[in-house]
Amino acid sequence: MNWLGLRTSEQLEAIQISSHNPDILGILIFKHSTRCAISSVAVNRLERDWNLSDDQLPTYFLDLLSLRQISDEIASMYGVQHESPQVLIVKDGKCVFSSSHNLISMRGIRESLGLGNK
Repeated sequence: MNWLGLRTSEQLEAIQISSHNPDILGILIFKHSTRCAISSVAVNRLERDWNLSDDQLPTYFLDLLSLRQISDEIASMYGVQHESPQVLIVKDGKCVFSSSHNLISMRGIRESLGLGNK
């Protein structure tokens, strides 16, 4: 799993464009709070259970405490309520999956992508 840092509005625009690529399953955005134990558990669980290639599902990591304005842009752009930690999957310019807190799991991500629960 290769986290790409999400730091700018321009990157959000690039994610929006890239999400239309038919060769990928989507783009994952993980909103992380460095002060939250649940957030640390969620990111560790994802990294431990990750079983997709970076080519299938590029992964972006947002440090929520440093870049709250980007999180607000995400909420506005995709019509999702801000939560932390939170995982979103963007496909064809839309948020097709959102999960937060202890519900974040590789199983949920795979199921949302139509890949089963392995």
